Amino acid sequence: MLKEILSISGRPGLFRLVSQAKGALVVESLITGKRNLAYSHDKVTSLGDIAMYTEGGELPLSEVLTRVKEKENGVVATISPKADKEDLRTYFGEVVPDFDRERVYPTDISKLISWYNLLIQSGITDFQPKEENTEE
Repeated sequence: MLKEILSISGRPGLFRLVSQAKGALVVESLITGKRNLAYSHDKVTSLGDIAMYTEGGELPLSEVLTRVKEKENGVVATISPKADKEDLRTYFGEVVPDFDRERVYPTDISKLISWYNLLIQSGITDFQPKEENTEE
């Protein structure tokens, strides 16, 4: 599911991939529901391609969001994305105890919480990648 959800640099919020046009992507804002184009010069990142640094490597964003969902019982996060840096680090330490404190910045945690809240408010609660059928 997260492969279809996009972050576009310079634009607020998240976007759902609707379709591809020549030289652009047709995206729909999760905030307003309006459709726009994302051009090839825009920095577009799929949430399915993002991972957070841990002491043992990288943890896919889908797993991090699932852990936040479990901590929050599937509702909006109890901490504000604009909370104090130390509060953000403490909160994230409860979700991912082995996160790399050198490489994961408070701004990363803030963005994660904002994205989580937006996804939950948009009714997107399944963060795990879809299993592909490999029938022979």
